[in-house]
Amino acid sequence: MVQMITLGSTGISAVQNAFGALPLQRVDMDTAVSILHRAYEGGMRFFDTARAYTDSEEKLGNAFAGIRENIYIATKSHAQDPESLRKELETSLQKLQTDYIDIYQFHQAKQCYRPGDGTGMYEAMLEFKAAGKIRHIGITAHILEVAEEAIESGLYETLQFPFSYLSGEKETELVRRCKEHNMGFIGMKSLAGGLITNAEAAMAFASQFDNLIPIWGVQRMRELEEWLSFMDRDIQMTPEIKEFIAAEQKELAGEFCRGCGYCMPCPVGIQINNCARMIQLLRRAPSAKWLNEENQAEMMKIEECLHCYQCASRCPYGLDTPALLEKNLADYKRVLAGEVTIS
Repeated sequence: MVQMITLGSTGISAVQNAFGALPLQRVDMDTAVSILHRAYEGGMRFFDTARAYTDSEEKLGNAFAGIRENIYIATKSHAQDPESLRKELETSLQKLQTDYIDIYQFHQAKQCYRPGDGTGMYEAMLEFKAAGKIRHIGITAHILEVAEEAIESGLYETLQFPFSYLSGEKETELVRRCKEHNMGFIGMKSLAGGLITNAEAAMAFASQFDNLIPIWGVQRMRELEEWLSFMDRDIQMTPEIKEFIAAEQKELAGEFCRGCGYCMPCPVGIQINNCARMIQLLRRAPSAKWLNEENQAEMMKIEECLHCYQCASRCPYGLDTPALLEKNLADYKRVLAGEVTIS
């Protein structure tokens, strides 16, 4: 059985098998509602979305309007000032067809907001909480220093951060420290932006942490059914899975793009979050679409790179992004020429 996880001091308890709703913006309303209904029927109770995910909130609202009290909804806002934060919260409440958000999160925070810091952002969160519009205050980040500060601050009830079996010791330490501070940890990019294709290994890895709720991005019913198949199975780390993960980590050791998009926009329009990991995508999720004319055109934009290093300066993982782009383009050209076969 998938274990139940309590997210720190929030008291929120849900199965360690949560729904990431970002991909739902890519499907139509009827498909999304069908997927969400099936997720609920299959036992999922924690659903994560964001104001930035176009119509994702609206789809959750349509699916769960009649059973709102039976699920937990976490959403988030990119707002940079209190008034925008208020407007985004009201929009989220309307789209989700609810009068409260279980966890309201600062989205991709570039700083750890605090009372008295002059921004008024944390004070706004406290106002929303006092009014009963939100129940818990959370923060999401890609920047390690922001995540560490949020944990130490004692101001946040949950942290959402990229975490998968490809993560390093620094990310694992965040999970440990959250537990020490009675703070819930929500794992985003638990499939490393599509680089992880073994769901059972991903689930087994997550099962080692009793304060982690991973959110799996779901777009298709067949993807959902695989996650739901774990509900009644005892998925644990085994020597075989451990060996498999070690091989995966070795293959992807060193510098690889996680696809977070913090590096963009690019002055010449390079879609860095795909182009800087194109060869990994080809190897790990083989698809003719990666070689179609549209993606070829996107990859060839790398030849226009200015080497301005704006992307590298914004990368939370300290990657030499221009070098990664050039390497991927060189390998991509070899694939197109038939010199290298991707399997």
